[in-house]
Amino acid sequence: MNFLLDNNLPPALARALNELTKIEGHSVLPLRDKFPQDTCDIHWISVLSNEGGWAVISQDKFTKGDIEKRAFRECGLPVFCLAKHSGNESYWNKAHNLVRWWPAITTQAKLIRGGAAFRVPWKFPAHGKFDQIKI
Repeated sequence: MNFLLDNNLPPALARALNELTKIEGHSVLPLRDKFPQDTCDIHWISVLSNEGGWAVISQDKFTKGDIEKRAFRECGLPVFCLAKHSGNESYWNKAHNLVRWWPAITTQAKLIRGGAAFRVPWKFPAHGKFDQIKI
């Protein structure tokens, strides 16, 4: 499975996750390594959807507009939205938390057929489960 980290997350974090997850056969790319910096969300969402085998990790709340929301709802991609609180955390705290959640994210992404969106809570509960959300 391929994972794309949105532009609102550090590219270095995507590259570190890529190295950590290679052993499981996954790849992780920062959005800016696959698409030009100014690519509109609808374009890259469509490209990933057409390619298949992608999941998206973002800190975004997807409130830019109805067109973006509809694109995510219809794309068939698993989307993992980091909890609002993560935006206030330091780089290292954010990295630590995402690595902690990573096995659950990869497992959930493989289980999804079609699209779905999940909130990745800041606190990691013992059960490691996500809340499904509507975009």
